[in-house]
Amino acid sequence: MTKAVFCIAQNLEQTEIIVNNLKTAGFSINDISVLFPDKSTTKDFAHEKHTKAPEGAAIGGTVGLGTGAVLGLLAGIGALAIPGVGPLIAAGPIMGALSGAAVGAATGGLAGALIGLGIPEYEAKRYEGKIKGGSALISVHTTNSEAIDKVKDIFEKAHAEDISSTGEASV
Repeated sequence: MTKAVFCIAQNLEQTEIIVNNLKTAGFSINDISVLFPDKSTTKDFAHEKHTKAPEGAAIGGTVGLGTGAVLGLLAGIGALAIPGVGPLIAAGPIMGALSGAAVGAATGGLAGALIGLGIPEYEAKRYEGKIKGGSALISVHTTNSEAIDKVKDIFEKAHAEDISSTGEASV
């Protein structure tokens, strides 16, 4: 069974540190997801845009020079808008999952989309509030319990908040 380990990073600098530490620890960029609000614009991201890593550096550049280098390496980086939350930037497996879930989440907002990914409702609502406040959601997808412990350790050492893990729903 595939598991996902989640945390909240308070800002993009902390997000960058965590993603770098995950990559250094040997986690595949295809298994790391990041979701954060796009504070650079509100009108340009009224609909989903499919982009890949080369363009990810450009998107990342809108949120900070160093961040683009880290997040631009993640798979499937792009922008989407979820009703009630606004424009978001997502990278990794969560991008594809939320792109499909976002359509059905029009009434449930981001929390509804996260619940659809297998996150318990109380955690999804807490994550939604923190993302709206400017924090980033980071997740790592794995099937190995040893890797889950390793991810949690990386999150804890970086002082991430709301660390949890859950079985993933099929999307």
